[in-house]
Amino acid sequence: MSSLDMASLPVEPNVQELVRSNPLKIPEKYLLKNIDQQDKPKSIANTSHDFSSDDIPVIDFSLLSSGHEEELNKLDLACEEWGFFQLVNHGVAREVLQDMKDGSAKFFELPLEEKSKISMSTAKGTREGYGQASVATEEQTLDWSDAVVLNLYPSQRRNLEYWPTTPKGYKEAIEAYAGEVKRVGEEILRSLSLTMGMEKDVLLGLHQDLAAALRINYIPPCSMPDKVLGLSAHADAGTITVLMQEDNVIGLQIRKQGQWVSVKPIPNSFVVNVGDALEIWSNGKYKSIEHRAVTNESKARMSYASFIFPDVDVEIEPFDHILESSGTIQMYKKVKYGDYLIQCLKRKMEGKEHTQNSKLGSTT
Repeated sequence: MSSLDMASLPVEPNVQELVRSNPLKIPEKYLLKNIDQQDKPKSIANTSHDFSSDDIPVIDFSLLSSGHEEELNKLDLACEEWGFFQLVNHGVAREVLQDMKDGSAKFFELPLEEKSKISMSTAKGTREGYGQASVATEEQTLDWSDAVVLNLYPSQRRNLEYWPTTPKGYKEAIEAYAGEVKRVGEEILRSLSLTMGMEKDVLLGLHQDLAAALRINYIPPCSMPDKVLGLSAHADAGTITVLMQEDNVIGLQIRKQGQWVSVKPIPNSFVVNVGDALEIWSNGKYKSIEHRAVTNESKARMSYASFIFPDVDVEIEPFDHILESSGTIQMYKKVKYGDYLIQCLKRKMEGKEHTQNSKLGSTT
């Protein structure tokens, strides 16, 4: 089974075309409904009174990969207290990052007819290709964004018919970027194994062939940024997510103690977040945190999320040694990861519902 099995429902027209045809019109199906005052989007302004982007941990990859004890302790604390951190000095060449950004920008500027050649609405049983990646029901409120979603690894699971062939060189740029993010992701998993009290290759062993997928988000400007979300609040189902942001457009927000904190991009850095699988393995010590993307009135924003998943046949549950060393009771059920992922994909990505349902004592 691929990490992207199960098709998304088609949505026509796409958001970028809606803005091109009438930038002031927001169709009803995109407007937020019954949302709490504290959760109403605020475009660039930070919605948190107690935290700022400067409070989000920054981890030095070069120190981490050399086994630097203080940096490992910072990683442990970041995953426990925030579930997010910014990663600097990761060693990915700036040209690789920029080629990915440039190719993606050119792709989204192509005519709709050209982009639709890899439309996920034509896909059979998969969410790969171009379109809206998280449409689970006809009734849901839609995100103000379009996306390209691709299986990256293992290589034999790539459906190249959904990989862009234009603009020239874009496919190669994706390939180069994917290879570097894979390298970074593997090293983070090694470091997390150490912070969780294990040999450094234990987590990698639960990621045979390292399943990974890429989602490139295009969030157009919106004339009513307080009425829509570029990406709804959600937590990620995988182990970790490695995200590249635009350097000059703020849009990512993470939930911290009930407040939304904007993540100001650090140039040439990655944002890394804990996924559900890591939360379950750690028995809730590490937090898979809700996050979302807001819009603004003047600028489009792009982001590049690489999701790293456990092997679908791996059974995930809290590690025994974590339960023993902490003296805590087991909070999560044992579940085959492929089954967990299927349940996540059946619904719109929203909130923390999936991990709540995986806790012992839940009725699902």
